Amino acid sequence: MAAQETGHVTGTKDKDYNITWFVEQCLSNALRLDVYIEDAERDGDVELADFFRRAQGESRKGAEQGKEMLKQRL
Repeated sequence: MAAQETGHVTGTKDKDYNITWFVEQCLSNALRLDVYIEDAERDGDVELADFFRRAQGESRKGAEQGKEMLKQRL
């Protein structure tokens, strides 16, 4: 197994970087889901639009939880 960066190069420990990455991915997903919601609405698929809205809410929730965790740890 190759050596992995553990904060020696970047100055950010893996676990802190991982939380930061998770928050970014959640926020990115929330933005992407906006497009999916619009696509479903344009096609008149209310069920799918609602599904994507729920998923978007979960992504926002994950981002908020990750930001809170970062705030506590940094």
